[in-house]
Amino acid sequence: MPAARESLLDAAYTALARRPWSAVRMVDVAAAAGVSRQTLYNEFGSKEGLARALVRREADGYLAGVERALAGGCGDPRERLTATAEWTTSAARENALVRAMLTGCWSERLPSPTLMAVPSSSAVPAQRRADGPLPSPGDLVALVRDRAVAVLNGAGTLARPNAPELARSCELAVRLALSCVAAPPAEGGVAELVRTALPRQLTA
Repeated sequence: MPAARESLLDAAYTALARRPWSAVRMVDVAAAAGVSRQTLYNEFGSKEGLARALVRREADGYLAGVERALAGGCGDPRERLTATAEWTTSAARENALVRAMLTGCWSERLPSPTLMAVPSSSAVPAQRRADGPLPSPGDLVALVRDRAVAVLNGAGTLARPNAPELARSCELAVRLALSCVAAPPAEGGVAELVRTALPRQLTA
């Protein structure tokens, strides 16, 4: 991603942490990023385009964290899924946009771009991607589940074929994490819940 675009997204994210999206001004975002307002409009087209690009970047960042959790050093599939669940809850706790994407609950402070694709005439490839469909909560659950299944199947740590059981276990870990986002557990956290709920031997 070009440096100017990344700086503008950083500036927009910082502005959103300080004030509601409705009060974030494009001129202030451009100034904070050290670029002209024209550069901002060239990159994103409009404030809605900036919002979509910001949401897309935060979704991509969350999914990159999922990849890191699944690739962790421990070979135990249960521990990899536990790490994924822990990442999900911590990302949602620390990032309001990730929380909104995972739960579908967009507060009045946040931008709430339509999840459907919007017409895009942008010459910027990254913006054309941002103008495409954004992931719904169900999409994110499916993406994480399917990625977990693929990683664990390829890890060489699973003993015998049982794809439905593995897929159920992967989805269970994600959905337990989401329940902890909506209603944080009093004790033990998501890790204890996931370790207790998943079968001791996961098989692919």
